[in-house]
Amino acid sequence: MTRSYSELIKIPSFEERFRYLQLNGYVGDATFGSHRHLNQTLYRNPEWRSVRNKVILRDNGCDLAHPDFEIQGQAAYVHHINPITVEDILAKRSIVFDLDNLITVSFQTHQAIHYGTEDLLPKLPIERKPNDTCPWR
Repeated sequence: MTRSYSELIKIPSFEERFRYLQLNGYVGDATFGSHRHLNQTLYRNPEWRSVRNKVILRDNGCDLAHPDFEIQGQAAYVHHINPITVEDILAKRSIVFDLDNLITVSFQTHQAIHYGTEDLLPKLPIERKPNDTCPWR
């Protein structure tokens, strides 16, 4: 299944956006392992840094580009919506730098997309109401 930013951005809730992206433990196998150095080279590349900045600006520094989840006090990550491969990097395929294949995420959300469940996702603060902690009222 090919996913895209233009489709993701139409999804209203943060949790639904997460489910759209969730990989259920799958990581682009060919990108990791003995080829990890290619990722490191890519992410230090000036072209990548420029695209990364464009993505973060486009998403207003918000986790999954959701306005209620501004990333504060930590680095913003840029996640490939469709995982890339060693061949994609070596051939400099457009999928690597395509803005429609990139989304801003927090570290927690990135970990949850790849390895976890909604339990790892950041949560909005609980909206408090008068006497909500007082059981006899």
